[in-house]
Amino acid sequence: MTDAMMHLRSLVEKTPDADILRDMIAFAAERLMEMEVGALTGAGHGERSPTRLVQRNGYRDRDWQTRAGAAELRIAKLRKGSYFPGFLEPRRMAERALTAVIQEAYIQIP
Repeated sequence: MTDAMMHLRSLVEKTPDADILRDMIAFAAERLMEMEVGALTGAGHGERSPTRLVQRNGYRDRDWQTRAGAAELRIAKLRKGSYFPGFLEPRRMAERALTAVIQEAYIQIP
């Protein structure tokens, strides 16, 4: 299995599509974070709502190291409390999940 992972990594690094893959990963992660923060605050970004629990207070930048390269993420800050995406904390678990998805897609391509 390690040989397959190394082969996949070298394939991704050598192709010009690595930038596209990295951008797709960052886009999906940003959308997931927006949904999580929306649920946590009680309103979407820029939305006025009487059920809002907390206000946003800008963003902080963070690089997320993936096999496709470093994906630049913007993590929302809150005025009260804090938010940190759950998929970033266990880095190894997120990396394994990403690898499994890519390998499955790679195997299914004829």
